[in-house]
Amino acid sequence: MNTGVPLEIRNVSYSAGQRTILDSIDWTVGRGEHWVILGPNGSGKTTLLKMACGYLWPNQGGVVYRNGSRRVDLRELRKGIGWVTASLTSQIPGREPALRTVVSGKFAQIGLLEMSMVRPVEEDFAQGEAVMERMGCLRLKDQAFGTLSQGEQQKVLISRALMTRPYLMFLDEPCAGLDPGARESLLAALQELGRTSDATALVFVTHHIEEILPAFEKTLVLKGGRVLRSGDAGKVITETLLQELYETPLALRRSNGRYWTVGA
Repeated sequence: MNTGVPLEIRNVSYSAGQRTILDSIDWTVGRGEHWVILGPNGSGKTTLLKMACGYLWPNQGGVVYRNGSRRVDLRELRKGIGWVTASLTSQIPGREPALRTVVSGKFAQIGLLEMSMVRPVEEDFAQGEAVMERMGCLRLKDQAFGTLSQGEQQKVLISRALMTRPYLMFLDEPCAGLDPGARESLLAALQELGRTSDATALVFVTHHIEEILPAFEKTLVLKGGRVLRSGDAGKVITETLLQELYETPLALRRSNGRYWTVGA
């Protein structure tokens, strides 16, 4: 084990009922590395994320190290690891201004609550504006979260996750349900985030090959709860891999650092 490595998963297995969800997973995310987790629905991607964030624990063997430690205070853990998932959207108060939604991330709150012991200060809102500007959504700061488009909400939620300056952040299918224009706008923001996030390791989860960005140079491929391939994206992502992963003839094209598939 290397002390300070954001995430180290060793021989981890997890089952639910009689079904094996994850089977003997080994995976290490180095400091500042940006990974894509690629795999079809049901491959174990979300379960792996829940385990990395401390919402699930290996129940069939293996260990998980986060920032070099096995034992963690879950409240502190979730301040150091950001997880952006579509399920969070419905939990955010619809009338809350977007900037307050962003600032709530610093206090691990769903909806910003100002209490005597936890009260945001001017510097918190200045930081919130800075991360919103970084994500290209500062113009939305006064708009109610519930009135934003799906793509705008995703940018706000990513800004919220950045408030704690996490050492590791997971983006769980952030483009799901977006129209092509909104998707490309979000991907452009994520490419810039990946290019400039030296201290935060990013993990982007998808089952769409065209969403893999040049800034995400590492790829973990899951199928049936097992690691099918892992390593440098340029070596891992091949036509042979795609055909094995999705069990259909596919041809691979690459343009401007992005991958595209067409029927073979």
